[in-house]
Amino acid sequence: GVGSVICFLPASAPAESYVAGVGGINFADRLTDVQGTGGLLFQDLDLQNSVALGGRVGHFFRHGWFGVEGEFLHSTPHVKGTVDAPGIHLRVMSVTVNLVARYPGRTFQPYVGIGGGPVIAHLRDAGGVQRDSDVAGGFNAFAGMRAFVTSHVAVFGEYKYTSATFVFDKAFGPAGGFEGGYRAQHLLFGVSLHF
Repeated sequence: GVGSVICFLPASAPAESYVAGVGGINFADRLTDVQGTGGLLFQDLDLQNSVALGGRVGHFFRHGWFGVEGEFLHSTPHVKGTVDAPGIHLRVMSVTVNLVARYPGRTFQPYVGIGGGPVIAHLRDAGGVQRDSDVAGGFNAFAGMRAFVTSHVAVFGEYKYTSATFVFDKAFGPAGGFEGGYRAQHLLFGVSLHF
């Protein structure tokens, strides 16, 4: 009957969710193609490397190859000072939604992904610069390796590239501000809990 047919149907694999903490280094490149507003002139601006910290929440469908995750990442790639000008305090926070593809191995899981979302940049009021913020659309791409140390706990290492264009049009008050392309490379490590 119907009961015997149901018994022979394959059981669907359960979904897999995870939460993760992540940290590492933001190897920020220059702010490139910098243009002044209000008649100000600029060259590209060098950025400092900084610590990056954040977290993730993700979900893989039916323990399969593809998943989606949300990520928050914070870093402080301050603009380096020069002989003519002091440095500028810069804080960058990204809130992205990522599509992830992985090899669903039991112990080792190489993975790649792409995503995007708002990247929030904030200048601090110091050294002749006024407090200013911008929310830009950002893009990121990444590749990494996850290794399970228990059936529910894994460690991972990852390379991530992030890009956005920031506009700080109030950075120098009535004199104007500047805009430029932000590019950063991250080397990240973390621990994830899977359930």
